[in-house]
Amino acid sequence: MFDEELLERIKRLEYHQSLLLKMIGSNNAKFDLLVIERGLSERDVQVFCTNCERMSIELEEQKAEGFVYFHPLFKKFKEELHPRLQVEEVIHACILQRLFLPLMDELKRYL
Repeated sequence: MFDEELLERIKRLEYHQSLLLKMIGSNNAKFDLLVIERGLSERDVQVFCTNCERMSIELEEQKAEGFVYFHPLFKKFKEELHPRLQVEEVIHACILQRLFLPLMDELKRYL
């Protein structure tokens, strides 16, 4: 068990190091900074991105159907967010880093 835990910690450190290298040239890597500060793994971020991609598609479909009220989507985003992250900081960080912009701009209205 100890070896698996140690290997997971090494993988997380390697992932955080790669994010730090990307951040050196960018002042807007706020989401990456949150990932490091909160100790999220690469898998945690992949789950987050998959959820955001799915919700982005759902947002576009709802807009095409004439929806103008997206609070249920905001609620789903909040429920699926990693427990170490807070909704407001994630939305603001993603907007600054220009991640999932249409989705984040819409979710920002419900903060």
